[in-house]
Amino acid sequence: MQVVIFKLNNEQFAVQTDKIQSINDAMEITRVPKAPAHIKGLINLRGNIISLLDINLLLDIPKGDKSQNNIIILEMEDELVGIAVDDVYEVLDVEENLIERSSDERRKEYIEGIINFQDRIVTLIDIDKLL
Repeated sequence: MQVVIFKLNNEQFAVQTDKIQSINDAMEITRVPKAPAHIKGLINLRGNIISLLDINLLLDIPKGDKSQNNIIILEMEDELVGIAVDDVYEVLDVEENLIERSSDERRKEYIEGIINFQDRIVTLIDIDKLL
């Protein structure tokens, strides 16, 4: 399985590359009045209007001091959504047997498992369960 590793606050997360359409630099976000709390706003990506999710809120991760430098555009069913992340690190090939199931109760609905490799612990997010 191929994954993209990214950072939120001081934690590392991953999503499968087959769910990712593109990785972009941060861009202007248009706020939407009375939108649900998990919607940060809308972005205009090459003429496409895309909802930007607040992944920090969905995963219960406090926002870090650092600005969010990248937006990952994900394909969910027939819709594109974006998540703003602090940094995108790398693309890795991960063997399925390296993924341990998560026991973290407050995040488990979004978490596919934990990848433990190269002295790093990376949380694998199940993007289909984000919404």
